[in-house]
Amino acid sequence: MRTGSEPSTARSALRARFWLCVWGLAWAVFGTIAFTLVGRPGWAIACGVLWLVITADLVVIVRHIRQGPHFQPGRDVPPYRPVDDRSPQRRTRPPDDWSS
Repeated sequence: MRTGSEPSTARSALRARFWLCVWGLAWAVFGTIAFTLVGRPGWAIACGVLWLVITADLVVIVRHIRQGPHFQPGRDVPPYRPVDDRSPQRRTRPPDDWSS
């Protein structure tokens, strides 16, 4: 259940994702080079594809970090949209026994 304090207490894991991507990128580059030198083209291609995926993820992460924090509603904004009392009543479910 939400407490309503999420905007002020929320933290992003972008920096952790950034460093994990850097770690993965280093291993993907190492794997691509090592498997190419050993003569294993299948594994080298797999590591090269992983290298491209990690690089794309890294670009997205850096973009999000550079965008900075976005607007978060303050404490005066309720966590849920208030119920509109003027809306028409919902129809109730028909009774299970149709014989009566």
